[in-house]
Amino acid sequence: MAAEPYRSARRVFWVADNGSSHRGQAAVRRLQGEWPTLRLVHLPIHASWLNQVEIYFSIIQRKILTPNDFDSLAEAEAALITFQDYYQQIATPFEWKFTKSDLDLLLRRLAAHEPGPALAA
Repeated sequence: MAAEPYRSARRVFWVADNGSSHRGQAAVRRLQGEWPTLRLVHLPIHASWLNQVEIYFSIIQRKILTPNDFDSLAEAEAALITFQDYYQQIATPFEWKFTKSDLDLLLRRLAAHEPGPALAA
């Protein structure tokens, strides 16, 4: 938040899952108290499909870690690194259905709940 472009931004949306270190209103108060322009947006509970890291971990779980039949941590590490190299070659972007219009609508709804000027029409 101290680096550009975040430092001078009017608002910064920080999207987070519901991990114990950053869920709930206590996290919102703590983070927005430190950085007033920050808006902590939690993904819906049970919506790990929205979190890109969770998607990748799910792929690793299905493709590499199940079944867990490694003889050593070194063997598991080698399998993970090999898969990462492979996945970087074959990965394609996820096709999101969330449009710019959807974003505009969401931003207007969020702005309606904040003090200060509303977004221009």
